[in-house]
Amino acid sequence: MLLRTRSAHEPRPSEITPKTLHQNRRAVLQAAVAGLATWSAAGIAQGAAADNAGAGRPGATRLPARPGAPSTIERPTSYKDVTGYNNFYEFGTDKDDPARYAGSLRVRPWTVTVEGEVARARVFDIDELLKLAPLEERVYRMRCVEGWSMVIPWVGYSLAELIRRVEPTGNAKYVEFVTLADAGQMPGLRSSVLAWPYVEGLRIDEARHPLTLLTLGLYGEVLPKQNGAPVRIVVPWKYGFKSGKSLVKIRFVEKQPQTSWQRAAPQEYGFYSNVNPQVSHPRWSQASERRIGEDGLLQRKRPTLMFNGYAEQVASLYAGMDLRQAY
Repeated sequence: MLLRTRSAHEPRPSEITPKTLHQNRRAVLQAAVAGLATWSAAGIAQGAAADNAGAGRPGATRLPARPGAPSTIERPTSYKDVTGYNNFYEFGTDKDDPARYAGSLRVRPWTVTVEGEVARARVFDIDELLKLAPLEERVYRMRCVEGWSMVIPWVGYSLAELIRRVEPTGNAKYVEFVTLADAGQMPGLRSSVLAWPYVEGLRIDEARHPLTLLTLGLYGEVLPKQNGAPVRIVVPWKYGFKSGKSLVKIRFVEKQPQTSWQRAAPQEYGFYSNVNPQVSHPRWSQASERRIGEDGLLQRKRPTLMFNGYAEQVASLYAGMDLRQAY
């Protein structure tokens, strides 16, 4: 019943992918069939940002990436909004704090330790992660629990690629993600708003799902610091706080990890945190959302889609579960 929502929420004409982006994607797919696809995410991002003057950063490192299977035909949010309106409490709780203060983050050298219930525990250098699998650009809807949303062209590859290489044991039921906690680089750690380091987690089948992205860039460039540089995950059918940023450790564990928001406010933030318009946050409804950058401050809200519009791909993960209880 919840899966039959697509026809009821067709995008408005203003949300349709720009013609230049559509043509570029068609060309890329045709070239791929011929074995000639050598396109990068830069070209795709430029098409998507045709009306966003000044998108990207002068001198930013571009990432060679191929277009991934498109997950939405909605127009991407502007680079300015994607990089200027963020939740990243390690740099402050205001939406503009990450862009203002994340310059202090040192992203080189950087390693990610993968440990726990795996046969091949490893420490990955960021350059190893960049080369571990072919990079793809994927345009994902992202929904924040506070009621705002964006459409972001991420660059990365399925987290399953990394999982396969470390060979989880039969005891690995969950994956825990740990963010850097360094008060010298992250002024927000002086606040007691959360217990640090920031911890998130997924069931292992969620982590292995093809949509779960090990993310190294956006808009064809390396990740800006305020967006979780140099490596993060993106889980597009869950509320944004589930997508851990600036990762330094990935642990495979047998028991469900206690995440930061569960620890801080368990009555408000559950482990699953799937986008579900039928289950309200204790302090506000989740039935509608405001798309950042769309029609100014007086923009009308749009209905929120079950699983953020990814029900067809992910609903089977939760077959038989009561998603009002497993929130």
